[in-house]
Amino acid sequence: MTADDTTAGPARLLAWSALDAPTIARFAHPTADLFASHLWFDLLARTAAPPGLKAGCVVTADAAIPVWCRQGRVVAGLSSPYSLAFTPRLGATPAAAGRTFARIARRHATLRLDALDPAQPGLAPFLDAITSSGIIVQRFSHFGDWQAPVETDRFDAWLAARPGNLRSTITRKLKRARGATSFSFIDSEAGLAAGISAFEQVYAVSWKQPEPFAAFNAACMRSLADAGLLRLGVLATASGPIAAQYWAVSGGCAMLLKLAHDEAHTALSPGTVLTAQMLAAILARDRPTRLDFGRGDDPYKRLWVDQRHERIGALLINPRRPAGVLALVRGQVGALRRRLRQRKDNT
Repeated sequence: MTADDTTAGPARLLAWSALDAPTIARFAHPTADLFASHLWFDLLARTAAPPGLKAGCVVTADAAIPVWCRQGRVVAGLSSPYSLAFTPRLGATPAAAGRTFARIARRHATLRLDALDPAQPGLAPFLDAITSSGIIVQRFSHFGDWQAPVETDRFDAWLAARPGNLRSTITRKLKRARGATSFSFIDSEAGLAAGISAFEQVYAVSWKQPEPFAAFNAACMRSLADAGLLRLGVLATASGPIAAQYWAVSGGCAMLLKLAHDEAHTALSPGTVLTAQMLAAILARDRPTRLDFGRGDDPYKRLWVDQRHERIGALLINPRRPAGVLALVRGQVGALRRRLRQRKDNT
């Protein structure tokens, strides 16, 4: 991958396939931080590249920032609708990485970073250094990620600490499903192919829209299983699977990545029943310290977890380019409209 980006001071823009072992070693191990790992970014590069984009990586003295590129030019950070966080490796001196990254941003009108965790160590000085280098950084709210701490490895103890209406609802639904359903828990290669097939079968008849990247879910489950991180659950009746979901366990956190159920079996509450059974199995097996129900403010999530963690985006705008000025004006107009709507809603 070549372009004038490769001349940006000490930074190198490498094609994803060109990363060498020392660069790959800069990423987190997937058991410690899945969304900062080479496993995760490689999965996106292989199965979730938007049309016309290819994965690359901006490499500095000790930082590694995965990016999407169009014709050799950086356009965005390497995140996707599947990312719960975009966590670039900013090195020992994030401000220095920011100044170097700003050189690349100056060669474009705009460059977008999504799914950023504002609590990530080093992110603030990284973005501040970009701003100090003459690039306008427009921060925006991207999505909410729902989480909660866990202090027990027993599902009954966890459930006892939930609100009374949730306790009674789950207990009633589990009792109704008992005898009518079977539960399969897959955490290794054994049963993986059948589990993936069941997931895709349920997903196809669920209320979910078709995946934008059809190969992603199966590839994700296989990659997670290879790393020992996959927790896949299937709820079935005698006629076949009616609900499926898969989780990843990394860094002491159990993360729900995808779920679906067949609405033809709503009377059995398959989604609720399977989530409860998966929680029981994961708590006992992995003893996580945190649960993460993923991106989006779906109402059901706050029944299970009660802490909303904000993910932000950052639009890097070069005011020296006409398209950058246009993006800046659009952002300011959009912000003004939001303020006016909020003022109207509050009156």
